[in-house]
This record gives sequence, C-alpha cells and structure tokens, in this order.
Amino acid sequence: MRIAKAERKTKETDIQLGINLDGTGVHDIDTGCGFFDHMLQLFAIHGRFDLAVKCKGDTEVDFHHSAEDIGIVLGTAFFDALGDKKGIKRYASRSIPMDEAWVDISLDISGRSYFAHDFHFPTEKVGEFDTELVAEFLMAFCRNMGLTLHVRQNRGDNSHHIIEAVFKGLSRALAEAVSIDSNRANEIPSSKGVL
Repeated sequence: MRIAKAERKTKETDIQLGINLDGTGVHDIDTGCGFFDHMLQLFAIHGRFDLAVKCKGDTEVDFHHSAEDIGIVLGTAFFDALGDKKGIKRYASRSIPMDEAWVDISLDISGRSYFAHDFHFPTEKVGEFDTELVAEFLMAFCRNMGLTLHVRQNRGDNSHHIIEAVFKGLSRALAEAVSIDSNRANEIPSSKGVL
C-alpha cells in the first residue's frame, strides 16, 4: 500500500500528517480552521484518500502559516507515498460544478512543480479563512509534490462554492493520476525513464 507520514515543526506551526493513497476516504482533520477542515475532508472523501492532519498554528496571527505549511507537508507525503511512480496514470483532468460555480482542473505528476490559476473570489474571507490562502496552499503543495497544476474558474459567484469545486476537482483528478494503469504497471510513465 502507498502510505506516508510527514511532519513539520517550526515556530509558526506544528503539523503531523498521514496519507494512504489507496484508502476509502477515512479522515481525521484538525487544522484550527473550520472551513479549511471542511475542504480537506472533501479532498479525502472525493479522492478516497485516507487522511489524518493535526495542525497547531499561530492562528492568533491568521491562517496563512497553517495553510501554507499543510500544503508543504501534504505535498511531501504524496511525493513519498508515490515512491518511484511506477505504473501511475500520471495525467488527469476534471471539470467540476458546484451550484453556480464551475472549475476545470488539469494536472501532471511530472516531477516538475508549476501552478497556474485564474480563480477569483467575490469575498476576502469564508468564515475565518482568507480566500487568498487557497493559492498559497496549492502552490506549496505543488512545489513539494513535484506537481504541475492548472486551475481555471469558468463561473462562480460564491466564494465557498468556488473553493469547494477546486478542492473536489483536485482530489478527483489526483485520484485518477495516482491510480495504477494495469497495462503499464511496471513502467515509469515517462520517455526519460524517471519522474
């Protein structure tokens, strides 16, 4: 099974995280921010990743350090759990509606990190969560996983719905990309022979 644990302890955050890429969506998440907990729960459920996240952060400042550092630790755990990436499908795309919101996700587990987006949120916050932290989390995740990720918002008037579509789309695309292609189970999906 493809399982990994990762942690990060700084003066700003103390994070323990565990993931099973071949799980069923079981989750135990406490980031210190209810809305971010909700997004990571959706991420686990829709990707069928077993995910445990415990974060003690300097939330008296804001949630920036927590969101960014959880992205770092989650990206590291995905990277470790994938090992040599032999047999993975590597590429995936998803188009996800959430009521009036509609978001497209395209990704490549390339070993090269790149993150591009054009989402824009009508509000600066959802609950206590700053909407600008979605990009901070995703950028940190991509850097530490070696993921190329493109996110395009086609429609959306509600910040909660837009962000939810992003997290659901990301998890469903990742679930496909990390799945094993039975026709190529013993191959690295790259002409270079390494990812």
